[in-house]
This record gives sequence, structure tokens and C-alpha cells, in this order.
Amino acid sequence: MVTVNVGTLHNVLDHVYGAFMHRTKISPLFFSGGWGGSKLELLERMIKQLFPEVVGQNWPPTLVKPVWNTVWETKTACLREGVFRTPCDEQLLSALPPECHNARVAFLTPKFVPPQKMACVVHLAGTGDHTFERRLRLGGPLLKENIATMVLESPFYGQRRPLMQFGSKLLCVSDLLLLGRATIEEARGLLHWLDSEEGFGKMGVCGLSMGGVHAAMVGSLHPTPVATLPFLSPHSAVVAFCEGILQHATAWEALREDLAAQKAAMTLEEVRERMRNVLSLTDVTRFPIPKNPDAVIFVAATDDGYIPKHSVMELQKAWPGSEVRWVTGGHVSSFLLHNGEFRRAIVDGLNRLEWKESPS
Repeated sequence: MVTVNVGTLHNVLDHVYGAFMHRTKISPLFFSGGWGGSKLELLERMIKQLFPEVVGQNWPPTLVKPVWNTVWETKTACLREGVFRTPCDEQLLSALPPECHNARVAFLTPKFVPPQKMACVVHLAGTGDHTFERRLRLGGPLLKENIATMVLESPFYGQRRPLMQFGSKLLCVSDLLLLGRATIEEARGLLHWLDSEEGFGKMGVCGLSMGGVHAAMVGSLHPTPVATLPFLSPHSAVVAFCEGILQHATAWEALREDLAAQKAAMTLEEVRERMRNVLSLTDVTRFPIPKNPDAVIFVAATDDGYIPKHSVMELQKAWPGSEVRWVTGGHVSSFLLHNGEFRRAIVDGLNRLEWKESPS
């Protein structure tokens, strides 16, 4: 009788999926357009300004003003979609493709519940999540707990995808940093709107994979306590693109040629080291500890082919008081099978916050 290790199977599934998605010629590689030239230099400077040794931890969010349209409503719930101008400053706006300048958001709320007795969680997109549907399915069952769901369409994704970009395959390394910086600005703006304009009693931010990295950054930088819920997320994009399966989906030769054109001939190993240095800017452990670290819950997978265990533990170590929960599976299988665990983490994280105004 042959004994099969289930954990190994989950990991193999990640590698099979990764090989199909990233090693076949179905789509181009990430960063086939190179580093991004002066845009990358601008982004490196701007992101360094986010770290606590440079500025205080209460960098204020910009209020956004969504214009809403009702998609559907029932006796108990309502789904609206909104559009707002990205709150990025002029310097960042000039670097963003024009398709990214207007942000789109879906907002699913229970009816007949006053906002001060409700919570709302902003859901950020993982790699390849171009629509609202998956995240609305994750948040939908939470309506009965009086938890609303707000889903942000990422820059470079969905209707915000630049014309020359194929699917999720960002053209330049600078696009990855742009996507992250704009997502942070927009998510913090939405949390500020939920707080100051709508009066929600509690708020949170969550995301899966890349969305979890962004959620951690938003939770870290937001000036008021929010539940912070990264799912299947590394501590840095270095892990995804230099250690995990996505290293096989990266256009290393194009990146080397781009550097060679700048009269800087490099070996592939030196190119990888340059990538590590650039993506170290996405290292969440360099960000401030969130205001309520006990309301930070990481959900990680035991056999994740994209995110090694050490990366998750670095996050918990950097944010004392946070919690790590493990689900059995790989990156792909956990994404498909463990929505119940993600929802439980959302509920528990919000329960660890005080109500802004105690419900009567």
C-alpha cells in the first residue's frame, strides 16, 4: 500500500498550477518591459518616505468621495458600485497609466442597520483577481453578522488595466510598486470615508496573497485601529518573485538586457540581487506596528508553494501580539477550500476592536 503525504500533494498542486500559468507560452512573463526607468527611481524615493524612521506613524489619509450606483437590492441587503478619483498626489498620478486614475469599488451592506452598529471590511485584490465577484462571495455570508464588505478594484487590474498589459502580467517592476502605493492610498481613503462620512462602528482590511501584503501595509499606516487580516500572504514581494513559484514567471533576461542598455552589464544572479533590493521596499516588517496588534490575524497554509513558512513567522515576530492561524493545504487549495477560516478570522479580528460608539 502506497502512503501519500497530503501536504506534498497540496504543494505539488501549487507547482502544477504555477507551471501551467507561468511556464507555458499562454501569457508573457512578469516585467517583460524591464525595470521602468525613471518611474522606478521615483517610486523608490516615495516608498522610503512611508517608513517610520522618516515620518511619523499618523500620516493622514485623503478623504475620497465615491459616486454610487445601486446594482441590486433585496429586503435585507444592497449592493452598490462606486467610482472615485484616486487620491494619489500629482507626482504619483503622473506615473500611473491614465486607465488607473479612476478607482472602482463595490459596497455590499445589510439594510436597516445603523452604521455605528455595523462593521465594514475593505477587501484588497490578490494577484490575478480582476473582478469583484470572488471577494463579494467571501464577504456575503458576513452580512448576517452585520459586517459590510467593500471591494476595491486594484490599479492595473480589471477596468483599470493598461492597454498594453496582458492579464495580470505587469510590464515593469515599477508597476508593481505603483500598484502597491496607489492601493494603499485608495484603501486608506476608503477607510477614512467609512469612518468620517458613514460613521461605521468598526473597520477592517483584508486581502489574499498580494492583497494581504497591501492589507498589512494599510493596517500598519492607518491612524486609527482597524482589524488587519492578511491571508496566504508573504512578508514581502521578495518572497513571491525571488523565492516562490513566481520566480519562474519573471522575465529575468529582459531585466538583465534593460540594465545592460544602461551600461551596467550584470549576471543573472546580480539581476536577482537588484530585484531583491528593489522589492525590499515592500517588506511589511519595516512598517510600523499597527495600533491594535491583537486585531491582526494572519491565516497561512501549511504547504504553500508560493509563500514559505518562515515568511509568515517573520510577520508575527515583527508585530508582537498578532496571531497566526494555519490551515491545511497549499496556496491554490486553501484559496479554494478555506473561505470559512478567512471569514472566522474577519469576525474574530473585528471582535478585538472597541466599538467607536457603543451600540445601545
